[in-house]
Amino acid sequence: MSDLEFRVLGPVEVWRDGRRVLLPGSKITTVLAALLLARGKVVPHGELSALLWGWDPPATVDAQIYTYVSRLRKRLDFQVKIVREHAGYTLDIGDAAVDLFDFEELAARGAERLADGHRAAGVDDLRQALSLWRGPALSNVAEPLSERHLPWLDEAYALTCERKADAELDLGASLEIIPELTELVARYPLRERFRAQLVLALHRAGRRSEALVAYDRARRTLADQLGVNPGETLTHAYQEVLLSDVFDEPSSLVTAEQVLDMLVEARLVEEVAVGRGASQFRMPGLLHLLKHV
Repeated sequence: MSDLEFRVLGPVEVWRDGRRVLLPGSKITTVLAALLLARGKVVPHGELSALLWGWDPPATVDAQIYTYVSRLRKRLDFQVKIVREHAGYTLDIGDAAVDLFDFEELAARGAERLADGHRAAGVDDLRQALSLWRGPALSNVAEPLSERHLPWLDEAYALTCERKADAELDLGASLEIIPELTELVARYPLRERFRAQLVLALHRAGRRSEALVAYDRARRTLADQLGVNPGETLTHAYQEVLLSDVFDEPSSLVTAEQVLDMLVEARLVEEVAVGRGASQFRMPGLLHLLKHV
């Protein structure tokens, strides 16, 4: 197996025998990242130019690209093949490792194991996948390349975090994941699934009041930033918090006063009064309560 490792899940780096290979300047790291992300396909000169300089390439663009590729070859000591095609360049890394490719393999295997019901094994795979990230991906490349590739890389990271948190909640690890979910909510304030997971984790850890505060912050953020109400996932999490005291003891009777208290806590009394409280995500829980009155 090759002793060469390429990293893009953080600053773009090359490692050989456990030591970092110096890559001077963001232009060279940009060329390397572009070739790696092409996964063996030709990267045309025009595309390399756009990824390096955007809409304002220099007059000597072809010569500069040739220079960057030559310098990259020297840094890698020809352990990989950078082939000049008629329209651009290809990169053959052989059996060298790429952290992005390892991440994708582990994330896919973890998702498959979760789908098969093997939650613990799936969570282990997802944890290994996420451990490969060293910060924001492609953090030392030219802005045009970052703007093109960072969105889908960031989405892959967030989706893997969501899947892991869902599985960990199913496994009962609510208290343990609160710090991580708090950080993810701060990083992705408009991603409702993280907020729903935080509400559930707080509630199942016995911190019900904090769960309600977390929901209220989510509701306000969505209203202020997007002008929308919470979606189904976040609302179901909220409903679990509100109705948990009743559902935990299904044999107990629920009084009209208890229903009213829950309506007040949910800030729905005014909405019900003006006929807007019968939304599809609130009414099932309220009807269930009313059956016990």
